[in-house]
Amino acid sequence: MIKKVFMRENLSFKIAELEIEKGLTVFTGLSGAGKSILFKGIISAFALCDSEAKFVEIELDDEIEADKFGIFSDDDNVFKMIKEKNTKYFLNNQSINKKSLNALSKTFIKYLSVKDSNEFSNERLLGLLDVLQEQKDGTFKEFLSSFKELYKNYKDKSEELEKIKEEEKRIEDLKELASMQIEKIEKIKPKLGEYEELLSLKKRLSKKDKIIEAWARANAIFELESAVIEALNLSEKDSAFFTDCLNELRFVSESQNFDDLDFDIEELLDRIEQLSFLIKKYGSIEESLKVLEEKKKELLHYENLSFEKKELELELENLSKEVNDKAEILSKFRKSNLKDLQTLLNSYLEKLYMKNVSLELLSCDLSELGFDELKLSINEAELKNLSSGELNRLRLAFIAVECKLLNFGKGIIFLDEIDANLSGKEAMSIANVLDELANFYQIFAISHLPQLSSKAKNHFLVEKENNESFVRKLKDDERVGELARMISGEQIRDEALEFAKTLLKS
Repeated sequence: MIKKVFMRENLSFKIAELEIEKGLTVFTGLSGAGKSILFKGIISAFALCDSEAKFVEIELDDEIEADKFGIFSDDDNVFKMIKEKNTKYFLNNQSINKKSLNALSKTFIKYLSVKDSNEFSNERLLGLLDVLQEQKDGTFKEFLSSFKELYKNYKDKSEELEKIKEEEKRIEDLKELASMQIEKIEKIKPKLGEYEELLSLKKRLSKKDKIIEAWARANAIFELESAVIEALNLSEKDSAFFTDCLNELRFVSESQNFDDLDFDIEELLDRIEQLSFLIKKYGSIEESLKVLEEKKKELLHYENLSFEKKELELELENLSKEVNDKAEILSKFRKSNLKDLQTLLNSYLEKLYMKNVSLELLSCDLSELGFDELKLSINEAELKNLSSGELNRLRLAFIAVECKLLNFGKGIIFLDEIDANLSGKEAMSIANVLDELANFYQIFAISHLPQLSSKAKNHFLVEKENNESFVRKLKDDERVGELARMISGEQIRDEALEFAKTLLKS
């Protein structure tokens, strides 16, 4: 739930600061005081609408799926909207783009002032029918789970078969391509470590002539060996060191053996070029050998494709029968609960002074939801033809039905003048539905009628003075006066005060 709101420089508001408790929160005040400005300012921090506010900060204590958007969650999550040259959004002091924040916010916020029919998706409508069946039959949940698992297997196998059929259309091209790659690699016959070894040989070979020529000149020293020894002996110097040195030199000279380089240099360069081609194409000799094995398996797969196809078609035939049988059973369960869901939904629509809804279960192509599509119409009118007010009250009814069936609901609902243009009786009926929903959801609403306002746990009055707007939370005794104003106008009569007290007591 939203615990705190801080906002500044939002058109007529210089500063607005709210502390909020659980339950229904209502904003009231004279027309033009700034209720909608304040309301949209709050919602703008969640990137669900635009606002002129320069800064909005919202403190939320719910768990949210922020990690899916690369944001670290906390026990208290802080949303910020800052508008300078551009609008920037932050969650827990981490920057987040508008699109991601909008997607995240929609997981826990329902904004019933926007014409949105997500509540009426086929998956959610069928889900309500399935919940009714679960309440009747304890084994149904397991049956539904097994159907979904079976359908997933059926879908995976179907996609696998389609892939094989696509491969069949271009099988000759694929076989030729795989064969060409195999042929190119096998023709070169690369070996691990060969390329590095050949480069080393090339380096030695490039020095061969220079080494031979240098040693041919250096060997002249051995012709002077006896003359040097004689000179040392005449000088009465030990010649052993010179003899050892010449012997070591002679050993090095004789070890310059190039027998391992006795091959055609052109062949060596051609081989290096072949291996370089593979390295350039595949990244390394090791990778080219891996590709060789993969292409051999691929070619074998293409050659066995017709056999694989027959096996898969037989498996799919059995799966198809099984999944279709279960889908038909699922449809029967849903049809048996259709009337109950329609009755429950209409009971809420009656409270909301809406016409009855008709539900019809139609057959459609098989999907993870079965063969079923739930069609909804009000007085033979489709959803797209409903007014925004009608659509939002219908959405409210569906949310109430979900909470009733699941005994669960979590998140925040924003309602912008849900009771506009309604009679007092109609407004009280809506107030009662919202009061029921407030056990599950935190609800924010703008209202001009005392019935809904009387149910508020948090009642905020928005006022305007000298073109500046203010908002403050009303105490119990102040609420009587505000409700009385909503009943009788600025000239508050005693009857209005009594009625206001009655509403608060009830």
